[in-house]
Parts: sequence; structure tokens; C-alpha cells
Amino acid sequence: MRPVDIQQIGTELAVKWDDGSESYLALDNLRRHCPCAGCKGEVDVMGNLHKGPDATLTAQSFQLRKLSTVGGYAIQPVWGDGHSSGLFSFELLKRIGQAPA
Repeated sequence: MRPVDIQQIGTELAVKWDDGSESYLALDNLRRHCPCAGCKGEVDVMGNLHKGPDATLTAQSFQLRKLSTVGGYAIQPVWGDGHSSGLFSFELLKRIGQAPA
């Protein structure tokens, strides 16, 4: 499953998939699902989750400034507050788009 088109439409990210389906992801929901180690933490070899304090999100935190494709498997958004370390795999994007609001 790969996106054939990704566009920001207002406060949503619209994704058209190669199977013909479409996903509409609210930008605030996408940001809250950021998978980076800073946002979600990371697990060590013993299975312990290490995570810093939750970042304070502002209105700028939900403004999409730039979107880049990473390889053939992910996108990397740059948010208005400068956050840019989250890589959203295409599989994760699809899951976020299918989750109930």
C-alpha cells in the first residue's frame, strides 16, 4: 500500500492510496500520533520505556509547514513549531486514517 497523492486540504491531510481508497487525517490528530522517540519514547533492550516529559503543544504545533517523502515507505512532516523528527510510515498513516475519531 502506497499513496499516489498526498495533499493538505485546510486542516486535514488527504491521502489517495494505490488501492483507490482515500484517507483524511486531521492535522492535530496526526501531530498527536507522532511516532518519534521524543514524543512516544523508546524502549531499551530490557523492555523499559524511556520518555521525557510531554511537550506543550500550541496552535503552531498543528500547522503543517512542509511534507517530505522518505524513501518509499514514509513521510516526514515539519510542523510550525519546528518539530520534524517524526517519520510516519505509510502503514501508520493508513492506521491513523482508519481509527475512529
